[in-house]
Amino acid sequence: MMIHQPLPALSNSTKLLLFAPTFSHKLCRSFSAASPAHEMGSVKHTTPNAYNQRTQERVLEEESPRVSETTLPLKTSQGQAFPMGVSEVENGINFAIFSQHATAVTLCLSLPKREKLDWQDGGMIELPLDPRVNKTGDIWHICIEDLPRSEVLYGYRVDGPRDWHQGHRFDSSIVLIDPYAKLVEGRRHFGDASAKLSKFLGTYEFESLPFDWGDNYKLPNIPEKDLVIYEMNVRAFTVDESSGLDPEIRGSYLAENNFSVFGITLKIPHLLELGINAVELLPVFEFDEMEFQRRRNPRDHMVNTWGYSTINFFSPMSRYAGGGGGPLKASWEFKEMVKALHGAGIEVILDVVYNHTNEADDANPYTTSFRGIDNKVYYMVDGNGQLLNYAGCGTPSALVNCFLFTSLKNFFTSCNVGTYNSLLAIPSTTQRNTLNCNHPVVMELILDSLRHWVVEYHVDGFRFDLASVLCRGTDGSPLNAPPLIRAIAKDAILSRCKIIAEPWDCRGLYLVGKFPNWDRWAEWNGKYRDDLRKFIKGDPGMKGILATRISGSSDLYRVNKRKPYHSINFIIAHDGFTLYDMVSYNYKHNEANGEGGNDGCNDNFSWNCGFEGETDDASIKALRSRQMKNFHLALMVSQGTPMMLMGDEYGHTRYGNNNSYGHDTAINNFQWGQNDVTWHEDNWDNYDSKFLAFTLHDNNGADIYLAFNAHDFFVKVSLPPPPPKRQWFRVVDTNLESPDDIVPEGAAGTGSTYNLSPYSSILLEAK
Repeated sequence: MMIHQPLPALSNSTKLLLFAPTFSHKLCRSFSAASPAHEMGSVKHTTPNAYNQRTQERVLEEESPRVSETTLPLKTSQGQAFPMGVSEVENGINFAIFSQHATAVTLCLSLPKREKLDWQDGGMIELPLDPRVNKTGDIWHICIEDLPRSEVLYGYRVDGPRDWHQGHRFDSSIVLIDPYAKLVEGRRHFGDASAKLSKFLGTYEFESLPFDWGDNYKLPNIPEKDLVIYEMNVRAFTVDESSGLDPEIRGSYLAENNFSVFGITLKIPHLLELGINAVELLPVFEFDEMEFQRRRNPRDHMVNTWGYSTINFFSPMSRYAGGGGGPLKASWEFKEMVKALHGAGIEVILDVVYNHTNEADDANPYTTSFRGIDNKVYYMVDGNGQLLNYAGCGTPSALVNCFLFTSLKNFFTSCNVGTYNSLLAIPSTTQRNTLNCNHPVVMELILDSLRHWVVEYHVDGFRFDLASVLCRGTDGSPLNAPPLIRAIAKDAILSRCKIIAEPWDCRGLYLVGKFPNWDRWAEWNGKYRDDLRKFIKGDPGMKGILATRISGSSDLYRVNKRKPYHSINFIIAHDGFTLYDMVSYNYKHNEANGEGGNDGCNDNFSWNCGFEGETDDASIKALRSRQMKNFHLALMVSQGTPMMLMGDEYGHTRYGNNNSYGHDTAINNFQWGQNDVTWHEDNWDNYDSKFLAFTLHDNNGADIYLAFNAHDFFVKVSLPPPPPKRQWFRVVDTNLESPDDIVPEGAAGTGSTYNLSPYSSILLEAK
C-alpha cells in the first residue's frame, strides 16, 4: 500500500497546482508548479480493507471517473492548531485535526462545481501534510487561501502504525470525517435504499448571514422544578401521512413548528394543549439510518429511526431537512424549530449519545471517523488492543446484555467496594466500541460539542444516554469523581442548561440516586418507573415504596443540595413498551426485529389486563383505559420532574414490540388519526363554494365544531349531534358584538341548526 510522502516545506507564496484525482489512494497524485496536469481514463479498482483477514466486510468495487484537465492553483501556508476543525482565518480557510499516533495525514477536498456538487461520483484534491511544517504537538493543520467559503466537501486520509494489538486501526484507503466538522454531507433523503452505501464528508459555510433569532426572541429559562418533559422523535412526530403536511416537509425539523390554517396538524399547539413546556428530542446528531443494510445480517431489513449511533457530534442530522435540502438547510431549519418552540415557551433538550459511535466493532467495522483517525485515543481498548464494550449496543446478544444490570444491581449494591469495582470493570464479551470519554482529548471534544449546541443552536439542555459510561476511566473502571461529569457541571457556558443522566450502562454500573452530580445533575429515575409499574398492576408489598416515589424519592435524592426535581419521573420511555402496550401485553413481541426475540428487555413489569394483545372485550378495554389513566395521574402528581412519551396521550401501540428502534413505520410514527377531524363537506369540487365546516374530536368528548362562511349571504348550518350526554355551547361567533362575540365559558342554547352570517365564523364546544 502506498503511503503519501509529505510535501516539502512551503512558504506563504508557494503555489501548488493540484488536480482532482480519484478516491483511490492508489491513484493519488500531487504536483509541483512545474508539473503538467495529466488526464487519466476511467479505471476500475477495488479497495480492500486493510484488516481484511479480521473482517467479514465485503469488498466494494467503485468506478473512478475521468480526471479533469483543469488545474487548480491553491496557495497554502502552515496553518494553526486551534480552533479544531475548519475555521475562517485572516489569510484563508484553516483545517486542524488531532491524531497522536498518525504518521501521515492527507487533507482531501472536493470543490463545488458550476451546477451541483457531485462528490459521490467525482474525485478529490489531496494535500499531504508535512509533519515538519503542518503539525503542532499532536494536531495536524494547514491553511488554504484560495478555497471557496462554502460548498467545499472535505475529509482526511490518516495512516499510522498497523499494530492491531497496540490498539491501532489505521487505514489510509478511507476518507474520514473530521470529528469537529460542523456540517456533514451524505445521502439527502432519509431511508433511501438506493444510496445506502453513500459516503459521508464534512463541509462548512462561511458565506451565509447569521441566523435571525428575532428582536423579541428570548430563552424560556423555565425553572427545573416546573418542567414537564415530552420525549419525542423529530421524524416520527410528523412523518405519517395523517399529519396532513406536505410530503416534502413531513418528518423534518420544519414540520415541528407548523401552524396550518385551521390548526388541523396541531404540532406546537398540540404540545401546548398537553401542558408540555420541554421536548426531549431523540438523537439529532448526524447518524446513518441505513447502517444495518450495509452487509448481510439478521437486521438488514431495518432502518435506524431512533438514531443512537452517532457519526459526528457537531452536525445536525441532515436528512431531517425538508425536501432533501442537505446539511446547511438542516442547520437553518433546526434553528427555526428551536426559535418556534422557544416562542411558544417550550424548551429543547437533546438526547445525546457520547458512550459509543456508529463505527461498530472489529468483526464488522464501519470506519467513518474516530476509528481511523486514532482508535487508541478515541475508544477504550484493553491490554491486547481489543475494543472494550460498556455501551452494549450492536449484536443481538449485546442488546440482551444491556438489561443484565436490572437483575444484578442488588448484588452489586451488596458487594464490598473492591469486588464491586472489579466486577464493573469487566467489559462485555460482545463486540462494540466504547468512547474513551475521560481521556483529555475526548473529554474536550465532548465539551466543545455541547457548547456548540448551546451557543449555535440555543438548546436548553441534554439527556446523556447510558451516562454511567461517562463515569468510567480509560481502562473502564468506575470513577468516584469523573472529570467529564464534573466539567459539564461546572462549565460556564453549560451553566444555564438542564443536564440529565441516564444513570446506568450495560455492564452493571447502576447509579440511580448515586450518580456523581455536584448538585447539578438530574437523573432518569429508573426505580420510580419500576415501582410505579409494580404497584399499579397490583403487586403486593408496594404501598410504602409507592408513597416514597410519589413524594419525591427522598431515599435517593435527599442528599446534599439535591432536590426532588433532580428525579426525572417516568413510567414510559422510547425503549420498552408504550403506555398502551404496558397494559395490553405481558410479554414482548419483537419478532419483526429479526433477532429471534432475543432483543429487548424480558422484565417489563407489565399486565395485559386479562388478554394478550388486541381484543374486542369491552370490559378489558375499559380496564386498560383506567390503568393508563392511573399511571398518568400518578406521574403528574408525583414530586419531581414528569416525563411522558410521544403518543401515549392517545394510546399509541407498537403491538408488543419493546425494542422498535429499526422500524420507520406506523409502529413508531405518531398517528394523528383520520378520526381526529370530521369534514362536513361533500362539495369539494365546487369552485364557487365559500363555506367550510368541520369537527375536531376529543378523546374525552370535548369536541369542537368550526364553520367559516365567506359568502355574502346567510348559510343555515345543520349541526352534527354532540357526543353523548353533551350539548353544543357557542364560544365564538364573529358576527356578534363584543362581549358576546367571544364567550370563553360558552353560551348555552344552541340547537340542531345555526344561521351563520355572511363573512363570519363560529366555534362551538361540546360540554
